[in-house]
Amino acid sequence: MVGLTYSDVHPTMGVKIFSAGVSACLADVITFPLDTAKVRLQIQGECPTSSPIRYKGVLGTITTLAKTEGPLKLYSGLPAGIQRQISSASLRIGLYDTAQEYFTEGKGAPATLGSRICAGLTTGGVAVFIGQPTEVVKVRLQAQSHLHGPKPRYTGTYNAYRIIATTEGFKFLWKGTTPNLIRSIIINCTELVAYDLMKDTFVKNNILADDVPCHLVSALFAGFCATLLSSPADVVKTRFINSPPGYYASVPKCAMAMLTKEGVPAFFKGFVPSFLRLASWNVIMFVSFEQLKRELTKSRQTTDCTT
Repeated sequence: MVGLTYSDVHPTMGVKIFSAGVSACLADVITFPLDTAKVRLQIQGECPTSSPIRYKGVLGTITTLAKTEGPLKLYSGLPAGIQRQISSASLRIGLYDTAQEYFTEGKGAPATLGSRICAGLTTGGVAVFIGQPTEVVKVRLQAQSHLHGPKPRYTGTYNAYRIIATTEGFKFLWKGTTPNLIRSIIINCTELVAYDLMKDTFVKNNILADDVPCHLVSALFAGFCATLLSSPADVVKTRFINSPPGYYASVPKCAMAMLTKEGVPAFFKGFVPSFLRLASWNVIMFVSFEQLKRELTKSRQTTDCTT
């Protein structure tokens, strides 16, 4: 990101990718129950006969899930979530600076809003195509409930990969790529660009130093912006990915079915847990990312000096 003042040695691409991957995994582990609550709220109302249980609010959903299906259900799909962060977040965040430099005219020139957006579009798009199978499995495992019947669709992460590939077809591991691509691009551009601009503003105007308080406030701002803009695409993505084969003919028809049956508010279902999850995820990820990147860069600088 911009505004690095702690060292004249810039982090390498490898340091950025590694730091982003580790930080994203840490953030996912801590905030995963909020993500599960978001998914359950998003699919609620899709099929009136699917479950007699109604979820109300963030804490209500988490409490109901823990009581009816056990506390571990809040972490159902976590292995796929970790795989997603390793394969997707490490690239979309770790390669952002490199992509930004590529789209910036002239070496050493200040980054423009256009170059930042282009970088977010590029890294977000690449990350989705690589990590989509992990997203499909994560959502399916989070959405399934033993209350729907005596036997769940999937018994675990790798079982879900196998069943989806063998019963629905290998290509269905990339089901919902279009809405997830839209969602990821919106989140990636909004999240990274908003964080980058806010952090740059604080540092350049001497409002906050390039340290934890600056990273925390910038991450919260980025989380709210990303949640607000990506919520419709996120709900459609979840509904489409979780649906059985043939339930929705296409992504647009899924969106139209939501609009006609449930109205515009359906596109913002699970907004509160989505914001809480994304905001807390951003805070944990960005603060960890900046600190880990800083420490690894200092270690590299120390090693270079001794040699």
